[in-house]
Amino acid sequence: MGAYDPQVPAKRPGKSPSDAPRYRVLVHHRYLDAWNQLVTRVGLQQAQQFWDHVAQDPGNKTGIASTSILKGSAGRPKERGFSRTYHYELTSMARINYQFCDSYQTSEDGDPHRVVFILTIDYTSH
Repeated sequence: MGAYDPQVPAKRPGKSPSDAPRYRVLVHHRYLDAWNQLVTRVGLQQAQQFWDHVAQDPGNKTGIASTSILKGSAGRPKERGFSRTYHYELTSMARINYQFCDSYQTSEDGDPHRVVFILTIDYTSH
């Protein structure tokens, strides 16, 4: 990874979580404004449920929302060690695509961390 990192922390909507997150949740700076609109668009409870899901267990399905893995080139991992792209539907007009990595390093000698990269946020209907 180069000196410029377009990923910024995606803070949990509302108050801090009761349990420490297992994954650091990051959003591409291009979608930071959309991330900051999440509570307005879907409500605090759904926004927190999404964040809690990806911060704790991004690779498993949730009974709260529809989650699928994208097929084809849209689902390809962005880097070695990353998952395929997960498509999480908060509502019919709010969807988030993300990938996660269990051992992400910003440099060769850096410490590995669990991260979730929010790749896209879409507030349009299908």
